[in-house]
Amino acid sequence: MSVSIDIAGLPAERIVFETSPLAELCLVLHALSEPGHHPRLAGWTTATNAALRPDLADRLREADFLWRNTFSDLFMPYAGLRGGDGRAGTTLAGELDMLDGLDDEQFVATALEFASLAAYDKGAPSPLTDAAARSRALERAAARGPRQLGFAGRLLKDPVAVRGWVRRLLEDCDEAFFAEVWQRVRPALAADTRHKSELLRRRGLREALTAVSPALHLEDGGTRIRADKLAEGEATATDPAVGPGLSFVPSHFGWPHLMILHRPGWRPVVHYPVGSPELPPPASVDALKRRLEALAHPLRIQLCRNVARAPYTTGELADLLGVTAPEVSRHLAVLRRADLITTRRRGRYVHYQLDVGTVARLSSDFLEGILR
Repeated sequence: MSVSIDIAGLPAERIVFETSPLAELCLVLHALSEPGHHPRLAGWTTATNAALRPDLADRLREADFLWRNTFSDLFMPYAGLRGGDGRAGTTLAGELDMLDGLDDEQFVATALEFASLAAYDKGAPSPLTDAAARSRALERAAARGPRQLGFAGRLLKDPVAVRGWVRRLLEDCDEAFFAEVWQRVRPALAADTRHKSELLRRRGLREALTAVSPALHLEDGGTRIRADKLAEGEATATDPAVGPGLSFVPSHFGWPHLMILHRPGWRPVVHYPVGSPELPPPASVDALKRRLEALAHPLRIQLCRNVARAPYTTGELADLLGVTAPEVSRHLAVLRRADLITTRRRGRYVHYQLDVGTVARLSSDFLEGILR
């Protein structure tokens, strides 16, 4: 399984390394909502969450599926902006202006991406115009919670008002904590882009990809980039809708996530982490044996990948994987007996989520693989 990017015919000068404050804000928000994914940031996430104003914390919970269930492509608007040059902005305000430049259908479909993940790289009907897509989006939002359902309902009813609400939310995050974060991490990220740009110029794309991540490979005579991920997808770097181009964007907060934007009609972006910490050692031999036996099935690995980023219901998992709900339940039971997932009931919904700490002790390679 992998995500590939077709770069056949792409001019070398159209492959760029650049920083993006809005993309980094996405990863910062993700770290705050899922601190278990980022153990080396535990002190910072605890202190920042504790210092949030109650009203800001409440608003972040309303829209958290933008950075918790998915790393929403809204945080890289330059990749989908029609008539733009495809380059990231130098300031958060500039990139928020680009976000304002997306049309309503782009904005809504991208914001509600979590409701159509199974068709991400194929395209799906707009929930603004398609009744079935709208119903599915509201059902998926309801499974996240009443705040998220309210946000999705308002977005579908009045996208213009909610777009303004989202911009104000991100601006308030900048004032509360992100401006200081960006000032601190930007120099290192800019240095990384300069280094890899020079590596690309002097040594070629293959060497640059190796420096970005060992999960990236140049194949098919140099015409395709393949990312080794527990996901499938394809993109082209020469889509006429947005013009040719491929961007690589580093992240201080990204580890262990390696994200590939491969939405149809958008320019592909590789969002990669800079640096990686060591994880704790494995669990006992008995626990290791029991858990590895539980993972000895491809569908259960896929389930782990899906519930690693956020909790999901049985029905959602069945839709995502294209299997029946009873089959999903049987495999979830195996994972529960191995203490690899946890459950939480919210109204009539039961959410399943990976126990990241347990998996980290089981295997750092496995954890990095399913979170990549």
